[in-house]
Amino acid sequence: MHTDLVAALDIGGTKIAGALVDGHGRILLRAQVATPAQEDGDTVMGAVAQVLGELTASPRWGEARAVGIGSAGPVDASAGTVSPVNVPGWRGYPLVERVRAATGGLPVSLIGDGVAITAAEHWQGAARGHDNALCMVVSTGVGGGLVLGGRLHPGPTGNAGHIGHISVDLDGDACPCGARGCVERIASGPNIARRAVERGWRPGPDGDASAAAVAAAAVAGDPVAAASFERAAQALAAGIAATATLVEIDIAVIRGGRGPDGRGEGDGGGRVAGPPSGPGAGARPSWGPGPERSPGPLGRAERRVARGPPVPVRIPPAQ
Repeated sequence: MHTDLVAALDIGGTKIAGALVDGHGRILLRAQVATPAQEDGDTVMGAVAQVLGELTASPRWGEARAVGIGSAGPVDASAGTVSPVNVPGWRGYPLVERVRAATGGLPVSLIGDGVAITAAEHWQGAARGHDNALCMVVSTGVGGGLVLGGRLHPGPTGNAGHIGHISVDLDGDACPCGARGCVERIASGPNIARRAVERGWRPGPDGDASAAAVAAAAVAGDPVAAASFERAAQALAAGIAATATLVEIDIAVIRGGRGPDGRGEGDGGGRVAGPPSGPGAGARPSWGPGPERSPGPLGRAERRVARGPPVPVRIPPAQ
């Protein structure tokens, strides 16, 4: 097992990344391209094929025994199809079949990207040693996954724990998924930036209107930028509190950050840390010990998105 390699694909709305990974979780080779998210399905698949081409060109490709895909969702792991909300050209797209063909018939496994992150955090990351955990990513979208009773819980289709499409504002903005007021529609990087611009925030001379620029403005004291992040924190808090109520998690782990171009709505690579505040943060019933708590800046408007590892968010039980 530990002498074999696995090819990994991470498909999001900003980038498509690939890697060759050994049995200890070490990344031996990386490849990455931007996601042509607004193009047709075949064009997006062409970007996936480009990443796979870099991997298959490696002298170590012959050691690869399987391919694992973590994709923005929703996914249908049983059918091998994906329908990412932020990639409209893929609806019921047969990704497993196409990747299997591109890799010479290797076994291919598909899971939602939030569930993939959860597996990694429980194996080697911030959720290690916790039997009940919510792990989530706040990026171009908001995804998540669950560990329950010490085991990954992907659900029948691979979407269990997708906190991004929990509705936390029934009268909120319409989400592309068909609901209103979803966590993702409020707390993802592009929506943080969109809301700030709609409410009067203006980018600087460089014209950068990304979530990273809004974050910098919030840290500098801009009240509109700060309010947009505060609203995102409230939505995340409500989603985490609802999850804690339903399945009594021990810990919540949040990943997030900037893409390689420095934009705040990139996939992975940074962190958003600390205890949630605002509506929903104290909504957990008083039974049970509740998730743990650690200090951090998420409960303030000056919360940062900074390079670094994922960190736990520990929430106190209601008094």
